[in-house]
Amino acid sequence: MVNWTDHALSQLHHLHDYIAQDSSLYAKRVSDSIVRKTIGLDMLPYKGRKVAELNEEFVRELEISSWRIIYEVKRDDIDILAVIHKRQDLQVGDIPRK
Repeated sequence: MVNWTDHALSQLHHLHDYIAQDSSLYAKRVSDSIVRKTIGLDMLPYKGRKVAELNEEFVRELEISSWRIIYEVKRDDIDILAVIHKRQDLQVGDIPRK
């Protein structure tokens, strides 16, 4: 099962609200496409590549447009950990994990 962490959901909502300042339609499209990109990750958990900054086998990422979807592969689940802009300087502390 694919689970969104509170942190990742908060980032997705913030992203939506930021884009919606200019276009509510585009904000919805971007948000929806990010969520759709995560559908089926439980069937193909290693579809994404390793997060270079972490270099851990079980923490991976998918890219969509200007965004990185960072997730962790667990035994029976996939946890979406963060949604960040590609240009953001990612630090280990930016990805809270359970």
